[in-house]
Amino acid sequence: MSEGGGEALKDYSATAYWTVGPRQGELRRETLEPPREGEALVRTLYSGLSRGTERLVHANRVPERVAGLMQAPHQEGHFPCPVKYGYLSVGVVEEGPAELVGRTVFCLYPHQDRYVVPAAELAVVPDGVPAHRAVLAGAVETAVNALWEASPRIGDRVAVVGCGLVGGAVLALLRRFPLSRLEAVDADPTKAAFAERLGVDFASPEEAHDDCDVVVHCSASAPGLARCLELVGDDGEIIELSWYGEQPVSVPLGADFHARRLSLRASQVGQVALPRRHRRTTAQRLALALELLEDPVFDAFLGGPTDFEDLPEAMDGLASGKSGTEGNETGLCHVIRYPPAKGEHVFADRP
Repeated sequence: MSEGGGEALKDYSATAYWTVGPRQGELRRETLEPPREGEALVRTLYSGLSRGTERLVHANRVPERVAGLMQAPHQEGHFPCPVKYGYLSVGVVEEGPAELVGRTVFCLYPHQDRYVVPAAELAVVPDGVPAHRAVLAGAVETAVNALWEASPRIGDRVAVVGCGLVGGAVLALLRRFPLSRLEAVDADPTKAAFAERLGVDFASPEEAHDDCDVVVHCSASAPGLARCLELVGDDGEIIELSWYGEQPVSVPLGADFHARRLSLRASQVGQVALPRRHRRTTAQRLALALELLEDPVFDAFLGGPTDFEDLPEAMDGLASGKSGTEGNETGLCHVIRYPPAKGEHVFADRP
């Protein structure tokens, strides 16, 4: 920049959402460092609010023993608070490597309107994926990892117990498999409408079919896990995807668990699933998740939008699954909308 003011100073300020107390949040201003070589400045279009973890953060209930595991990639502060948290962000690159400038990207970043990150941490959103839908990339990546763990085979009978964000993503992917039976199982009867939008059969835990080859558990409840042990067939496998937070869980491993030679295996997205770990990177896994989001069925997951400036007032309702504003549904993943650049359409890609 020339001396004497030939070029106006660029604005590198940003606004971020912070949890500052139990069920209390606020927007804070901060100054960004200009992007260096290999970095990019991203202006956020949308972020997604996943109630599973963010509800614990909002309530200051992250268990101390797992605080390190709960830490998001670009989190600032420490649990319980004050903390800047979140990990589903979609934006457009304003400055950075030439091949990225102007591209829509996904990043594991908290709720913030602008940020600077290493360019290597950005995943380009395919042209066929609307920006608002791309906030689901984290959930779909988790589902991809779980299915790499489960390895469902042609003609299998599969049940997914718990139809939240991750369970729903598993169902949305499994509906493309040549299975003989796929059943969504949830204690909440209102989830039947969601399963119908996916084109998947729905059952209550009491009515669900047993003798499954694979059961994927996502209900984060001890009764849900116990029911999985009943639904899976002899020599079958349960893939555990639930995050239980601080609640203790009793697993009924007596009765016929050993006699029927059942398997219970954890799946966690922090590493690529072992069956693919030596042939896939985490970047390749995320790129695959974004490609899969070209399927418009994933719009069934989305609620909102809520404007970023309204997030402190709306967060309490959104985290508990209630509408933040009148007529504004939360969905499985609630979309936070950020102020557009001059001349840009607001939420123009939303059906």
